[in-house]
Amino acid sequence: MFRKKKDKKENIENIEEVSVPEEGNVKEIIVERRVGFNFSEVIIIMIIAIMFGFLLGNIINFVVFDKSGEDDELKELVSTYDNIINNYYEDVDKEELIDAGIQGMINYLDDPYATYFSGQASDDFNEELAGTYEGIGVEVMMKDNVISISKVFDGSSAKKEGLEVGDIILQVNDTDVSGKTLSEVVEMISGEDSSKNVKLTIKRGEQKLEFNVSKGTIDMPVVTSEIFTSNNKKIGYLKIEIFSLNSYEQFNSKLKELEKEGIEGLVIDVRDNPGGYLSQVKDILCLFLDKKQILYQLETKTDKEVVYGTSKSIDRDYPVSIIINDDSASAAEILASAFKESYGSRIVGINSYGKGTVQAASDLNSGDTIKYTVQKWLTPLGNWVNDVGVVPTDRVETVLHDGETLTYDNDTMLQTALSVVSE
Repeated sequence: MFRKKKDKKENIENIEEVSVPEEGNVKEIIVERRVGFNFSEVIIIMIIAIMFGFLLGNIINFVVFDKSGEDDELKELVSTYDNIINNYYEDVDKEELIDAGIQGMINYLDDPYATYFSGQASDDFNEELAGTYEGIGVEVMMKDNVISISKVFDGSSAKKEGLEVGDIILQVNDTDVSGKTLSEVVEMISGEDSSKNVKLTIKRGEQKLEFNVSKGTIDMPVVTSEIFTSNNKKIGYLKIEIFSLNSYEQFNSKLKELEKEGIEGLVIDVRDNPGGYLSQVKDILCLFLDKKQILYQLETKTDKEVVYGTSKSIDRDYPVSIIINDDSASAAEILASAFKESYGSRIVGINSYGKGTVQAASDLNSGDTIKYTVQKWLTPLGNWVNDVGVVPTDRVETVLHDGETLTYDNDTMLQTALSVVSE
């Protein structure tokens, strides 16, 4: 539970737990999705965005014009496309030309959070935020050229068939994995093919075992929980990895389990959390803040919306502390700010990432995705954390030496967070 994410990127690869490629690995708050734009719609949307500076508001309305009403800029763009396709002296790949055109318009915005994902990058981005994936439900790692299972997800087919942490993978579908890279083995296990099952030959101790494991939709566990004792009080702990579409459901379920155990305080850990869906962090905040309390504010050039909780009253009044670090971003910063300014929580750690904007993501008919900024978000008190970050009330830095793994004994942030809610 207390491993560093940077270590994970270096030597652990999740089967089916998709990591967004470097080009798209930015901090996100996704406020809305739209499915099914074609190329002409994309051109119109991007021209409207360029001309009017994304004056969109909280609900994004996209308008598709009849060709007879196209403006001169759109006609020039379409004419250029037609001329290149029909008259260029060499053959031109239409798909690649369209990709280049869309990428060029995204680049023009000079927005670090505007991105065009195509192909596998689009699939990876969408799966990361969906919180589900197609696979068997294991995490694997490579050490000393040996590939083994480092985690088996609860409720997965891998768990049901009896795969265990520490199992060494020898063969996948009767193909020896010796000499193959971790990525190659991951693709062999979870890659798309006509088969709905994968055969794994593994070594467990001195035994050689075979497992036929079915592929299916796996609900990625993004919230983990634990109970600690601090100052003779029972304190709950919830770690949120990302605000994917299943984060609220998992958080609410884990929270209720902790409360049944009689916790007297709660620590919420959003270290290394890159953000995710605004709806998910809003739903989580509504578990603690009522309709008189501000969760956050949204702002465009012309309008500001103050977002409150949804319940008339909230029974929860126990102390809550939030742990952040410099990789806590976007939706994670919204959560920390709301607890700090509206719930009175103490924030433990170091200044967060500092991303104060909201994006909308749209899936194209081609399967690609465009993402662009539509709003600024402000804290309940109206502060903008962009490039500044959420400032902790209790500044604590956990420093690990080379080869050292994060544990309770050296996690000074966790120890402090537990202490401040059990005083």
